[in-house]
Parts: sequence; C-alpha cells; structure tokens
Amino acid sequence: MTDARSYAGYAAHPAHYGVALPTSELWRTVLGLAAMVVLYLLLGIVYQQFLFLWAAGDFAALETLETGSTPQAMYWILFSFGLITAAVVFVTQTVHRRAGISVLGRLDLLLPQMARVFVVLLVLMIALAVLPPYDMGGPLTPNMAPGLWATLLPISLLAVFVQISAEEVLFRGFLQQQLAARFSSPLIWMVVPSALFAIGHYQPSEAGSNALLITLWAGMFGMLMADLTARAGSLGPALVVHFLNNVVAMLITSVPDSLSGLALFLAPFGLGDEEALRAWLPVDFAMMVVFWLGARLALRR
Repeated sequence: MTDARSYAGYAAHPAHYGVALPTSELWRTVLGLAAMVVLYLLLGIVYQQFLFLWAAGDFAALETLETGSTPQAMYWILFSFGLITAAVVFVTQTVHRRAGISVLGRLDLLLPQMARVFVVLLVLMIALAVLPPYDMGGPLTPNMAPGLWATLLPISLLAVFVQISAEEVLFRGFLQQQLAARFSSPLIWMVVPSALFAIGHYQPSEAGSNALLITLWAGMFGMLMADLTARAGSLGPALVVHFLNNVVAMLITSVPDSLSGLALFLAPFGLGDEEALRAWLPVDFAMMVVFWLGARLALRR
C-alpha cells in the first residue's frame, strides 16, 4: 500500500521522518516541545547574563538589540538562535531517544543536495540581479563601508546560518519528522509547523497593517520549505533556500529600521513605511517562489 506521505513526488519523505517512527506518540511530541521551551528559557537567562557583561552598563548598547542596528547587536541576535538548536538536539536525544543530528534527515543526501541547490540558486540570483526591477522603488543607501563589510562577511555568514538552521531544525526537522511519522496528511505535518513558524513572524508593533501579510508570507515560506524537505528526504535544500534568502535580506539589502546592522545597503523604505512595503511584498513573494522552483529543479537533476 502506498503511504499518503509519499504521494505527489514525496517518495523520499520517509527517508526524512522514518527515524521518528519508534517514538512518534503525540504525547511524546508535545512533551518534547514543552521541554524545548523550558530549556530554551533557561539557556536564555544564561545568555542574557553574557549580554549584560558585554554591555557593561551601557544601556544604549542594549537598546540596539531591539532593532539590530549595529554589527555587534546583530551577532548577539543571530547567534542566540543557537540556543534553539541546542534545545532541539537535547530533547531529541533524551525524550525521543534518537541522535540529535537525525533531525537533518538522510545525511548521505544532505551535502550533495545542498551543493546542487546552491549552484542553481546562485545562478538565479545573478540573473535576477541584472533583470528589472533594477531598484526597490528608489535608490539604495550605503550602510557599511565595503571593506568593513567584507572583513565581517565570514562571521556574518556563519551567524546567518546559525539563525536559519535553528528554524529549519525545529520546524522542518523535528516537528515535521514527528508529525509525519504520526499523521499521513500534509494538512498536519506541513501546515502545523508552518503555522507555528508564521506566528513567530507576527510583528504588529513594527510592521503595522502589513503584519498579517508578512505573517502569511512566512507561513507560505514554511509550506514551501516543508515541500522541499519532503521531496528531498533531508533538510539540505530548505537550509540553502532559507540561508540565501536571509543573506540577501540581512547582509546585502536590509530595511533601515529592523536588523540592518550587517547590511551593505539599506532599502529606500522601512517596515514602518507601510504603503511602500506593501507594494514590494508581491515582488519579494515572487522571488521566494522562484527560489523554491529553482531548488525543485536542482533536486530533479
């Protein structure tokens, strides 16, 4: 009998969630999530102590953490996502009695798939860079000296990878594996993690009337990454798509009022410029779909 989880091109999906089958009880997944939250909060308290030591009473430095307006603030924000990965790995090993690295899916598929997707998307990014629209509705503003930006680039790339890998490990790794091992319907293993991922991107105080649109954008992104993971049997393609997406948004061109501390350029509008941002969102959404299609093409090779 064909499992519903492997239909529509998802034949490789069991390679991703199969490791979760022995401990796929719903109560265990809920317990695991609760344990992750508690562990994350405890680790966060320790992390905050290091933050206070770094700030050394400089409240202005602590305030930059709210918007990520300096390189130091961005590093503190992005590397803090490593606490999520640590919590996922610990709970996977203790509550679910399997190796933490198993959340990545088939390891023999991971790196080859990452390499193929990276090459295809890099070509797409170069093509998009020379095709219209040539700007974002106005001139870009230099944000960091090119020399400094290049010097910081290696650790900046690492910081972005720590951030995106934490989200992928939690939502498309642990959660998708546990739910797919228990339920055959993609309405559960694809939609539920994506909905939780979207809720984490709801920022009404910063995005105003666009908050819901951005949340829906994040939810759709989560669905597309879940689709790639099910097609690939590993987190490799989703890691690359998420990484390149955030590199562009955080290291190349960022909005001036949020997470701009490591960007080479600033966009001509911010999250607070609701009309301009709303006009750009369809373009951003189209680029997300192009990246997803490019990754699917790479997986077919």
